[in-house]
Amino acid sequence: MTDPLFHMISEGPRPVAPFSHAVESDGFVFVTGQMPTDPNAPDADLPEGIEAQTHRVIENLKIVLAGVGLDLSHIIMARIYLTEFYRDYDQMNEVWQSYFPVDRRPARTTIGVTGLALHALVEIDLVVKRPKK
Repeated sequence: MTDPLFHMISEGPRPVAPFSHAVESDGFVFVTGQMPTDPNAPDADLPEGIEAQTHRVIENLKIVLAGVGLDLSHIIMARIYLTEFYRDYDQMNEVWQSYFPVDRRPARTTIGVTGLALHALVEIDLVVKRPKK
């Protein structure tokens, strides 16, 4: 087993709590849940609505993944947290599926929660596997 690597991505979103953007161990990369904040304007208001927030979260995940040399195709598991589960589930799914080919969708769990940091509607974390060289 290799020692874990703790990654902070300089271009990544400003953390909303004390954490690393990602932690890597034995070929697995665990990506901290990302919020719908704009890395270029971290104090700006969050985007309006679940579709815009889901797009922003996925774009932030792409930034973190790129920072460790990976992309969305390397995701093996995602957890999605929604504060308005029944209202937003279908719309979030429409956005989510637009990022993945039908035959390459990651395993996934979606959870309704009572609240998220910054009063976000959605947060997504990932388990990613680095390909063998």
